Amino acid sequence: MLLSIPFPAWLKPEIIPGLPFRWYGLMYIIAFGVAYWIYRRQVKERRFPISEEDLTGLFFWGIISLVVGARIFATIVYETSDIYRKQPWLVFWPFQNGRFTGLQGMSYHGGVIGGIAAILIYSARKRFDYREIGDMFAASIPLGYTFGRLGNFINGELFGRITGGGFGMVFPMGEISPLSPDYAAIREGAAVMGISVPPFGVVMNLPRYPSQLFEALFEGVVLWAVIWFFRNRKPFKGFLIGLYLAGYGVFRFFIEYFREPDTGLGYRIELVPNSMPAAVSHPLTSFSTGQIFSFIMVVLGLVWLFIAARLPNNGPVRVYGGFESQSRRSSEEAQKKKKQEKKQRRKLRKKLR
Repeated sequence: MLLSIPFPAWLKPEIIPGLPFRWYGLMYIIAFGVAYWIYRRQVKERRFPISEEDLTGLFFWGIISLVVGARIFATIVYETSDIYRKQPWLVFWPFQNGRFTGLQGMSYHGGVIGGIAAILIYSARKRFDYREIGDMFAASIPLGYTFGRLGNFINGELFGRITGGGFGMVFPMGEISPLSPDYAAIREGAAVMGISVPPFGVVMNLPRYPSQLFEALFEGVVLWAVIWFFRNRKPFKGFLIGLYLAGYGVFRFFIEYFREPDTGLGYRIELVPNSMPAAVSHPLTSFSTGQIFSFIMVVLGLVWLFIAARLPNNGPVRVYGGFESQSRRSSEEAQKKKKQEKKQRRKLRKKLR
């Protein structure tokens, strides 16, 4: 076995063993907190005309829409059984066999759809420029997304393909049963890669790519650094939205070659038939579900950049000066009106005396 390391034995999904508090859920909370902090910083440095109340509301409904979109999309696209069609209330039911498990199974691409819907609806209701709102989200989300992938790593899920290289890690949930129909082929493929394999009939747990960490680095930190660099250099409003969609799509598309496809789904498109199990080989001409949706993101990102560059009033505003949000103005006007009414009542009381 070449240069592989075991998954840290001290790292467990539960924060405190025996209690229903998991690192995965905590990572999501941290992710939302980081995204909110970065967004708020952009609002302050640009003096963007939005009140604290509107900013909180925007994030609240954004998170709700993201979770709803991610959960529904996961049950529609990635669930191979028809359990949710028969029992749709289980989509948002956080218990299994009497135990609290949370919402297991979330789709990133579904979350993007839900988040975009929230931005468009909230911007329309509050009369904000959705391009500016979206650009600041694009510069906030990737760094928060990093913690989501770290949560996957702690759970020991969504790991990569078997590897004999120097990036292998043995995940507890990566065991392959001898009852698996691909057992013999996986054993043979591992041997070709120079990995020592146990005899037939013995459960195998071979080193795999820690693809969750690859995604946390490139789809999170690197993508955020690129977008953050362009936040004050964007040529037009909406530029960061397109950069985020296309950038994430490119990184995710190529990292999927290191990641094992979702169980039961395999490759949705195979231009050249491949007899090797997906745990061992991912041919360049085979494409997973994640790659298909990532390719669509790249196309949509490029199309949006083309459109956004030609929309009216698309000049970038670095710093908003001397402006106040509509909600803040209306709040101040309401306070002035109350003060005037109080003065009038006082005058009226004096006259009656």
